[in-house]
Amino acid sequence: MLSLGRVSVDVVERGAGAPLVLLHGIEGPEADAALIDLLAAEARVIAPAHPGFGASPLPDWIDHVDDLVYLYLDLFAALKLKDILLVGSGLGGWIAAEIAVRTTERLARLVLIGAVGIKPGGRETRDIPDIYALPPEQVARLMYHDPTRAPDVAKLPDEAAERVARHRESAALYLWEPYMHNPKLPRRLHRIDIPTLFLRGASDGIVSHAYAQAYCAAIPGARLETVPDAGHFPELEQPRAVASRIMAFAGATV
Repeated sequence: MLSLGRVSVDVVERGAGAPLVLLHGIEGPEADAALIDLLAAEARVIAPAHPGFGASPLPDWIDHVDDLVYLYLDLFAALKLKDILLVGSGLGGWIAAEIAVRTTERLARLVLIGAVGIKPGGRETRDIPDIYALPPEQVARLMYHDPTRAPDVAKLPDEAAERVARHRESAALYLWEPYMHNPKLPRRLHRIDIPTLFLRGASDGIVSHAYAQAYCAAIPGARLETVPDAGHFPELEQPRAVASRIMAFAGATV
């Protein structure tokens, strides 16, 4: 546990070398376990659990992505990190993009994996499916290349089911209003002045190819790559392919 002012954050740190900060998505930090193992062979991986996820408590005054942005800027300062390879998936990708539009002083490169956070379509366009209104089976098909990888809460042990429920409750807190985006973010993405890679699972039913293209078009020089046989969580379904692309982008190999 790392104390950052009035907030305690559960942080996994593995490996040695250049710092790589990994911000997880709505499935929680456990979904990144295999990816962390692979990345830690090449880098110093620092993987915090957002408040409300993992063992990180959720103070009642933290309720917005903006709060997480400043929390992680404080984490970078507390650990005296510089030249960071910042990697974020889904919700974590949104947080990473928001960090980078504020400052890239401590960052070297940025990797967004199926990041949400923008709304490229008009007012009546559903850019991202409403995962809170659809049946669980349909959400699983949208999120996973292999829907059997989705957790079945009814079949989980009590402790695991409680953890999934806590993660979903916390995700809803950060994602709900406005739904999965910051209306101001698209007009700020041009401020990202570091090399940026956007990875998207080929079967991702949450972040479409057009959505990912719109994200990249707003970030100078950003490039888009597709991960085969993966949905919205390529780091979970194809961790080796994701790790290889991240480290190739960083100039190393896995």
